[in-house]
Amino acid sequence: MIIALLSIFLQACIDSGNDKIVSPPGYQLDKPQRFKMSENLLEISGIAFKNNEADTIYAVQDEDGRVFYFKPGDRKPAYTHFAKQGDYEDIGILHNRIIVLKSNGTLFTFPIEQIKQPKPSDVQQLKGILPKAEYEGLYIDNTTNKIYVLCKDCNTENGSLLNGGYIIDATDENNLKQTSTFQIALPKLSKKNGADEAFHPSALAKNPVNGLWYILSATNNLLLITDAEWRAKATYKLPHSRFTQPEGIAFDKEGNLYISNEGDEFENGNILKFTYNKPAVKK
Repeated sequence: MIIALLSIFLQACIDSGNDKIVSPPGYQLDKPQRFKMSENLLEISGIAFKNNEADTIYAVQDEDGRVFYFKPGDRKPAYTHFAKQGDYEDIGILHNRIIVLKSNGTLFTFPIEQIKQPKPSDVQQLKGILPKAEYEGLYIDNTTNKIYVLCKDCNTENGSLLNGGYIIDATDENNLKQTSTFQIALPKLSKKNGADEAFHPSALAKNPVNGLWYILSATNNLLLITDAEWRAKATYKLPHSRFTQPEGIAFDKEGNLYISNEGDEFENGNILKFTYNKPAVKK
């Protein structure tokens, strides 16, 4: 315990000693609005909005088969119990259906109108859509009816290419099919950021303002940004002193960025909001 406390203290000192937190254009990662989570969302693992509307946050946590829903700042989130205990990693909303990703690739879906029921009456458990692997990231694009899922540990041997990106056709909400794959080039990513481990995606979301992909890695405490074709543009270090364990990401319709962090024995889970300010045009 003493060693663990010392490690956390030293890491906090290292983070706080940085001259400046480098942020993506339009955001200030050193100036978040913080929403503390209640005890039952200590291990918050995924967040989503319906149609990018920020009035209600939908969330899951690692261990319980519950979908929580609450307004930002609420300390007593309501929830529905959709499944038994398991490893639930991310959440998205496909038009009027909630979809939850389990770590083994199984998808759970039920109508959003049943969110206020203690237990939804129409839960579908979809197996076999994705190859066998460990998954953590899910994003739903309602304009194209596509679901994007990222494998947590699908790097190539040299770590320069991230495999394990799958695209599911959701044109028919009752008949989801995995139709294609994608890869993300990660040239010298680990070396550049001083990380010894490979990049392991924990969440992804598309920025509605600029169309770029924002991808988290809780293992490295990194934010990776790619273009629409999954070409890496930049990476940003997320200091552990502020981002304890970044597991969820979402944007509202104004382009404001939300990152959820799992808590630990010393700190509650939280959601950090970063207000979007349009970058000035360089002359």
